Amino acid sequence: MIRPQRKGKEWYLQAVSFCRSARVCGSMMRTASENGRDKVLAGGGRMGMPLRVVLVLLLFIVAITTILSSLKAMLFEIDPLAHEFPQIVELTLESSNARRSTKLKAGRADFDDALRSELPSSPLKEIFSCDRSHPRTDVCTMKGDVRMDGQSGSFILYSSSPNIPIEEESIKPYTRKWEKSCMDMIHEVKLKRIGPANAAQKSPPLICDIHHAVPAVVFTTGGYTGNLYHEFHDGLIPLYITSQHLKKEVVFVIVEFHNWWLMKYGDVINQLSSYPVVDFGKETRIHCFPEVTVGLHIHEELGINPSLMLGNETIQDFRAVLDQAYTDPSALTALLPVLKKPRLVIIVRDGTRIFQNLDQIVALTEDLGYNVTLWKPDPTTDLKQLYWTLNSSEVLMGVHGAAMTHFLFMRPGSIFIQIVPLGTKWAASTYYGDPAKKLGLQYVEYIITPEESSLIDHYDKNDTVLTNPEVLVKKSWWEMKQIYLEHQDVRPSLIRLRKTLIKAKSKALRFLKLKDSGL
Repeated sequence: MIRPQRKGKEWYLQAVSFCRSARVCGSMMRTASENGRDKVLAGGGRMGMPLRVVLVLLLFIVAITTILSSLKAMLFEIDPLAHEFPQIVELTLESSNARRSTKLKAGRADFDDALRSELPSSPLKEIFSCDRSHPRTDVCTMKGDVRMDGQSGSFILYSSSPNIPIEEESIKPYTRKWEKSCMDMIHEVKLKRIGPANAAQKSPPLICDIHHAVPAVVFTTGGYTGNLYHEFHDGLIPLYITSQHLKKEVVFVIVEFHNWWLMKYGDVINQLSSYPVVDFGKETRIHCFPEVTVGLHIHEELGINPSLMLGNETIQDFRAVLDQAYTDPSALTALLPVLKKPRLVIIVRDGTRIFQNLDQIVALTEDLGYNVTLWKPDPTTDLKQLYWTLNSSEVLMGVHGAAMTHFLFMRPGSIFIQIVPLGTKWAASTYYGDPAKKLGLQYVEYIITPEESSLIDHYDKNDTVLTNPEVLVKKSWWEMKQIYLEHQDVRPSLIRLRKTLIKAKSKALRFLKLKDSGL
């Protein structure tokens, strides 16, 4: 047998070893063709056929490699950004454990692949749906490759399926959708699902500047924000309902963001999320999320329906969030001395529905043995300090109005006395009385008679306004509001009020004993 010379054998082994590259193999083929087989293998003859077989195999490998490379190039040509020059892009990753920036050298078409390689894999079922069945609120859910563009007021879901039809929705993320005059003030958020980010689109895909590993919840601080009742009923409680199951692993994106709102409720927000809030309207960077919920779920007036919660949470669980946000045991002990008298906080209104005989009421309560504090609602009030005051009190009393929302700051078992003006019985019970009972407060209603209302100074004693307020209430909300809410003050009978306060004190003393015993 004629064996190939060493030089020829070494060249052969090098050819097999280096033939991973089409360019190298092609060069080898040309060299072999030009120099002839005999110059490659000294023995010629018997080795010619095996050499031809090897060369044919190498040529086949080169052809397959070339075809695959061409197919890959054709696929990437679909993306108009695929052949841009490589660039340095900054990728910001956010998670509860770390916030870091990684610089990647990549063409734009490779950006998302690089991004995915930086994040833990967690397959998600793609969702693009809106639930508009609730009478109070709409809620839309997007799950998958979701990218936020605040400048266009939109969220875009890039589908994993190239054949998905384009879908578009719009939503105003506020919980009063039935009230047109209010909803007209709410900014609209646009939602869209289109094909994959690397597929042909009318416009280039959004490139992620910040990629979040946690979901987002989108809501507004517009609407009636500024009114305490609405801040809790339309905002904070629905926000808790919608996000609490995420255990703080959520980013809040706020439409119509107000700095004062965040300053006021920042302590509560920090109990619901471990991340900075995002100002949707002013954010210029592209934020990317694995899941986005736009809009908030709402159950009932200042309340939570446990049957609709994953963990059967109640309004008491929401109050526990307030307790965690505002309670500072050391400061509370220093601020409030230990007293055996029941503490009574009287909320004092300005403008309308005021106590016309406030001085006499204060004297009465002190005579009955209460330690009395007067508090006038003020938007600049430090909520932490107010929470300490109410949380340590046994009795809260005030005239029906938004400030009654502060019953949420009272401990379960304490006493809540609501003074109910003419024409407000249904509202007082629905908006504050019933929710207070569900919180676990001992609710007491003091219903104003016509003789105790300032309206008797302006209407005949036989007028329907005084004798049958429910007729006007059912007839027109705006007429009811103008008469009973905006032009009525109260002067409770000291004799009647005394009986109410004595009963409340008896309840308060029992509550104090339970508190002192640690129950």
